[in-house]
Amino acid sequence: MTAIVQELLDTFDRLTDSERSDLLLEILKRTIHLDFPPLSDEDLVLNAEGIFLELDDSYRKNQSRSNSTSSGEYLFP
Repeated sequence: MTAIVQELLDTFDRLTDSERSDLLLEILKRTIHLDFPPLSDEDLVLNAEGIFLELDDSYRKNQSRSNSTSSGEYLFP
């Protein structure tokens, strides 16, 4: 990933939800007609693995927070 792409992603993370939606819509409008080659099986597997690892991490963090509540309250993701 290039530095400018990382900078764009960092900026995206700082946007409000509304701004993110606006940006996503504009990016989709601009890329819909580009001719991208299909993703290889390896690319799909690597992307899926990354997503599942992030979900597992998020789940573990939520579990540790819910286990650390002493009042018996349940935290929902």
